[in-house]
Amino acid sequence: MSAYRAPLAVTMALLLLSGCGKADQPASSDSVAAPLAKPAPEPAPSQPRVETAVVEFSPSHQALILSGKVAYGEDRYSKISSPLQGRVVEVRAHLGDRVKAGDVLLIVDSPDIAQAYSEYVKEDSDLQYATRAYDLAKDLYENKAMPLKDLKQAENELVKARAEFRRAKERLLSLRVPGDELTKPLDKQKITSRFEMKSPLTGIVVERAVTPGQSVGGDPSQVLFTVADLDMLQVLADLYERDLALVREGQFAMVTVEAYPGVDFPATVAAIGDVVDPATRTIKVRAWVNNDPHKLKPEMFARLHLNVGDATPFIAVPREAVLELDGKQFVYVVEEPNHYVKREVKVSNISADQVRILEGLTRGQRIVIRGAVLIKGQEVKGT
Repeated sequence: MSAYRAPLAVTMALLLLSGCGKADQPASSDSVAAPLAKPAPEPAPSQPRVETAVVEFSPSHQALILSGKVAYGEDRYSKISSPLQGRVVEVRAHLGDRVKAGDVLLIVDSPDIAQAYSEYVKEDSDLQYATRAYDLAKDLYENKAMPLKDLKQAENELVKARAEFRRAKERLLSLRVPGDELTKPLDKQKITSRFEMKSPLTGIVVERAVTPGQSVGGDPSQVLFTVADLDMLQVLADLYERDLALVREGQFAMVTVEAYPGVDFPATVAAIGDVVDPATRTIKVRAWVNNDPHKLKPEMFARLHLNVGDATPFIAVPREAVLELDGKQFVYVVEEPNHYVKREVKVSNISADQVRILEGLTRGQRIVIRGAVLIKGQEVKGT
């Protein structure tokens, strides 16, 4: 019995010693995490620069840019219609043909010419008869073989015959019958019912709306051909009334179109309109532009660049400095360091990267010329 209890006592003692050793160690727990190392701070992003500048008058050689379109020269194109009724028997001009003034475009067989010439021949005969009758009456009166009233009657008939003959001749001339044919003796005249419609100017056939066999009615609104001189065109541009003092007749200009980026076409201001369009508040400006290579086409949108460097000085700022909000344009004026005040302005274009200040700024003020959009963004976030 004593031999069994001794080992048990030893075992209990070992267990107590083991328990005491564990009590000195901290207890582990899954709910407590080891502390993490603090991450290194990320470098702050570089702030975009806000640049300012003092407003000054623009240097010379600035350009005023006007929007417009390419058009035919006013006296360099013609819409041609037939002056008489008839049937087209031959068309000699085709689209794109170059024609000279006086070239035949088409031939019309017209009964109007035949009828008018028949009337002309009749009036010519009546005039000759009235002339002989008057000469005879005059001789008889001078020989006291005819009373004065009969002489006056013959004279009146002669006046009427001359008037009717003149009317018949003018009718033929209005039908484009050659005048030199009518000066010939009647038996030498070669007048037929064929009418030759000729080009009134030298140019290119840019429109054709007629075919052989077609009937034409003598209606001026029925345009059969359009002939235009494309070597010299004009640009019709819109000039705001506030810029009127910057433009003058004879001023040198350049024309640009989207079809040919980087290509300038020399031009000259030909005329400035006398009327302001009440809807757009603009004045029409016409400028002649040389078009020898025929690159420019009528109805193209165009920009007219005018050098206004020698005109009255004006304020110009970078286009980036001008922002827009609610349909109004404004810049930021520097009141004091890091303090900007929004100032409404009115502008007009002068180049691809600059605008002209019309109202809102004066010389000597400092404004934000770069980074204005950042200031605007901060204002929006703060509201």
